[in-house]
Amino acid sequence: MSGAPDIAVLGGGAWGSALAVLAKRAGRAPVLWARDPARTKLPDPAIPVTGDLAAALAPIAVLAVPAAAVRAVAADWRAAGGTGVRIVCAKGFDPDSGRLLSDVLAADSPGDPVAVLSGPTFAAEAVRGVPTAATVASADPDVAAGIAAALGSPTFRLYTSTDMVGVEAAGAFKNVLAIACGIADGLAAGDNARAALITRGLAELARLVAALGGRPETVMGLSGLGDVVLTCTSGQSRNYSFGRRLGEGRSRDEAMAASKGVVEGAATAAGLLARGRALGLDLPVTEAVDAVLNRGADLRDTAMSLMARPSRGAETA
Repeated sequence: MSGAPDIAVLGGGAWGSALAVLAKRAGRAPVLWARDPARTKLPDPAIPVTGDLAAALAPIAVLAVPAAAVRAVAADWRAAGGTGVRIVCAKGFDPDSGRLLSDVLAADSPGDPVAVLSGPTFAAEAVRGVPTAATVASADPDVAAGIAAALGSPTFRLYTSTDMVGVEAAGAFKNVLAIACGIADGLAAGDNARAALITRGLAELARLVAALGGRPETVMGLSGLGDVVLTCTSGQSRNYSFGRRLGEGRSRDEAMAASKGVVEGAATAAGLLARGRALGLDLPVTEAVDAVLNRGADLRDTAMSLMARPSRGAETA
């Protein structure tokens, strides 16, 4: 492809590289920015890779960096001359403010639209052309539709939504739940326990989404239930695998060192718990994961305490 890029993918990790390939597959002219282009493993050598944000200016910027870096990278891209639609792909909260990343970006640059891309998507499968579906959400339905048209293809189906809050909150929470499920499997708690944990986690997610102003149907969509099913049951999930190593007896540092890529749920748990408490929410799964990761709680005692909570109606599990 020649000419100026029409999509800039910011982030040279697995998902950023995959999105660059998916954009080209959809007929676009992508450019991939990475902090260290030499370490980027891009499966399509025809896609340009740069370490200069000034060379990664396009009408659409896909922010495929970890949640902790989204705000800074977006600001640097803007300072380099970038303007246009910004798509949040990270699944977490802004670590400094505890706010949703889309809210932070909208406040930092209110003239440029913001969207969120989330759903059950393992990068390697999407690149191979395995049928994959995700959700793209924006307050402006025309923006969401434009992104779906720009990135979608027969094997990468993008559904649109205006519920950015629900989509983004679900993406952040499911990583924490995946760590919990990994821990349970590492402890050999059994399939029944994992099913119960996922069900209770979905109830927890529903409370979170409602309190933040999202819509309940989002919890049962691709970015909610769909991503939970994928991330909480597969060894391809970094968060699940990290949790499983913890359950098998490794320390947090050992489990993290064995991880291939960023474990977003480990960074999200404390901020998510703080946000939930500020909203007056009961988030027992999040609290249990935070206790294990950040407060030295015993794995088995924490798991037993979680299962010993008073029984309530199934819809408020």
